[in-house]
Amino acid sequence: MSEQQLNLGSVWQKVDFPNFPALQEDIEVDVAIAGGGLTGITTAYLLTEAGKKVAVLDATKIGGGTTGHTTAKITAQHDVIYHEFLSHIGKEQTKLYYKAQDEAISWMRNLVNNQNIECDFQDEDHYLYATTHHGEHKLKRELEAYKQLGIPGEWLTSLPIDLEIRAALRLKGQARFHPLQYLAYLCQKITEKGGLIYENTVCEKVVQGNDKRPAIQTRGGAKATAKKVVAATHFPFADGGGLYMTRLRADRSYVVAGTYAKPWPGGMYLSVDQTSRSLRSATINGEEMILVGGEGHKAGQGMNALKHYEAVKQFATETLEGFTQEDQWATQDLITLDKLPYIGQLSALQPDVLVATGFRKWGMTNSAVAAHVLCDLIVDGNSLYSQLFKPSRFHADPSIRSFLKENADVAKHLLRGKLHQDIEHVEELEAGEGAVIDKDGERVGAYRDKDGTLHLVDTTCTHMGCEVNWNHADNTWDCPCHGSRFSYTGDVIEGPAKKPLGKKE
Repeated sequence: MSEQQLNLGSVWQKVDFPNFPALQEDIEVDVAIAGGGLTGITTAYLLTEAGKKVAVLDATKIGGGTTGHTTAKITAQHDVIYHEFLSHIGKEQTKLYYKAQDEAISWMRNLVNNQNIECDFQDEDHYLYATTHHGEHKLKRELEAYKQLGIPGEWLTSLPIDLEIRAALRLKGQARFHPLQYLAYLCQKITEKGGLIYENTVCEKVVQGNDKRPAIQTRGGAKATAKKVVAATHFPFADGGGLYMTRLRADRSYVVAGTYAKPWPGGMYLSVDQTSRSLRSATINGEEMILVGGEGHKAGQGMNALKHYEAVKQFATETLEGFTQEDQWATQDLITLDKLPYIGQLSALQPDVLVATGFRKWGMTNSAVAAHVLCDLIVDGNSLYSQLFKPSRFHADPSIRSFLKENADVAKHLLRGKLHQDIEHVEELEAGEGAVIDKDGERVGAYRDKDGTLHLVDTTCTHMGCEVNWNHADNTWDCPCHGSRFSYTGDVIEGPAKKPLGKKE
């Protein structure tokens, strides 16, 4: 692993994928999909099964983004969300949301069992738990929502793991798996059916191709023309007038993985208290590990990222006897204004371009939901869930409040970054350290590598002009406005930014 990739991997990313080529010449297919994560690949799998000629284009390596950094819990218990949905979208639409998630779990389980996919798929119960009075109150409201919706939740006052709680809400019949092993199988089936997969192919925009069909324009110059284009790139690489940068928030959270002295009793756990914590087991190279997560905050903001890792590790060592950390990583997720994913037509201006994003940290089931919705829209022209997830929707409450809050936050950080001077001296930088420095009166990003070489970049994000901050844990430059991330040399790691940070001498 190169120094530039330090801390960007996870325990999942020890899976060998084929080396797919970059797109170097124009192609024409039925469907062109931008994004090689679980959503894009699952969509491609379903479409090839339906007889469509499909091409998948990924900016880096297949599964190298959010899919490779997940805790990979397959569950319909998406935190305490059902009470909130009942208040905002009503009973019937909330029922549809649960139905979509439950069907996604069943589809994934049946696919794994019927195809004998080796991906450590294990049935597990999922638990929401509370250690505070306020958390218990939230669980009680959620239980009432379960009763209205017919969700088979169970109220508990203790957990199988050694953790003192006030209450818990259990949902049986959920699951966990190894996401990249599962992804590798889908890739194999896609290519066997004639599907095309391209890596290291940056999708820049949608243009008009042959016969006025949409085409993905890549940075290398090649085009992928199709009847339909799908943007499954986490933050949509194309906007089409949908104003997605104003309707999505990027959140970052942290995971530590390690061994546990006692046998794991089973189950997946998520606290509903203000300081959220997640626990589950995973089998990595034949060894059982425990994944402990938490410390969510808006991407590019918050305290030194090392402190977040330390907080999660402290919880793990205090909760799990003999816990020994083996690995750590962070992940980034997008959240919509009303917390429902955007799945469907990108905008009225580009009706042949579809989008799937905003999974709010629940991408394992939502990737399967999105893939089925997109496949139905492309093959049949409609889906049972198309109105529920319609990207152009706008609910008066809470969408307006979220819209105003998030965009005020962007404006605040845009202005603060231009005025706030948290400057260090370049002479103080040791090997492996990065910071904003003053160079001839200019704000410059600096990183000194292990050989002592100094790498200087422009700290202005190439997306919307916000000033990036140094991430001490991952050795990256992170934007506090929309979550773009750059390596210490300025290369784009995560969008919506498409261009690298400018180099400085």
